[in-house]
Amino acid sequence: VCLLHKRRGSLDLACIRQALQQRKMTRRVYLVVLLLCLGLMCPLGTGIFMDKLASKKLCADDNCVYTISLARAEEDYNAPDCRFINIKKGQLIYVYSKLVKEKDSAEFWAGSVYGEQYEDHMGTVGYFPSSLVSEQHVYQEANKTVPTTVRNLQKPSWLHNYTWLCNANLL
Repeated sequence: VCLLHKRRGSLDLACIRQALQQRKMTRRVYLVVLLLCLGLMCPLGTGIFMDKLASKKLCADDNCVYTISLARAEEDYNAPDCRFINIKKGQLIYVYSKLVKEKDSAEFWAGSVYGEQYEDHMGTVGYFPSSLVSEQHVYQEANKTVPTTVRNLQKPSWLHNYTWLCNANLL
C-alpha cells in the first residue's frame, strides 16, 4: 500500500514499483505451485509404469490356483511395490507359480504367507525372490507354462481373503 506524500499529495513512484514487483512475484509463485501440483497429479491419473517381470510362468495347473510347494523364508524381504509381498525370516509361504527367468532378470515366485501369526497377510498373493526361500515340501510339479497376463480376475473359491495385485497385466 502506497501512501500519499504529505508535501506533494502524490503517490510515491518507488512504492508503486515495489507493489507491482511483489504482485509479479506472487503470480510467479502461484504459477510454479500450480504447475508442481499438476505435475504431481499426472501420474495418479495415468498410472505408474512398472516393468513386466516375465512373460511366462510355471504352474501346477492352467489357472495357477493349485499350490506347487511350501517354502520357508531364509531372509527378510521388503516389497518394493504392490506386486510383491513382504516376507520375514522363518515365515512359511505357499508357492503358486514360478516366473520363467528372462535374460538378466532375477527369478521370482508367486505365493502367499502361511500361519496364524501372519493372519493379517494371509491370502495376499505376491512375488518374492526365489533365492530368499528354501522349498520345504513339493506338492506337485510346476509343469504347465502359462502366459503371465491374467484374463480372469474373479476370486478363486479356494481362498477367502485373496487380494489381487495392483495391476494384473504387470504380473
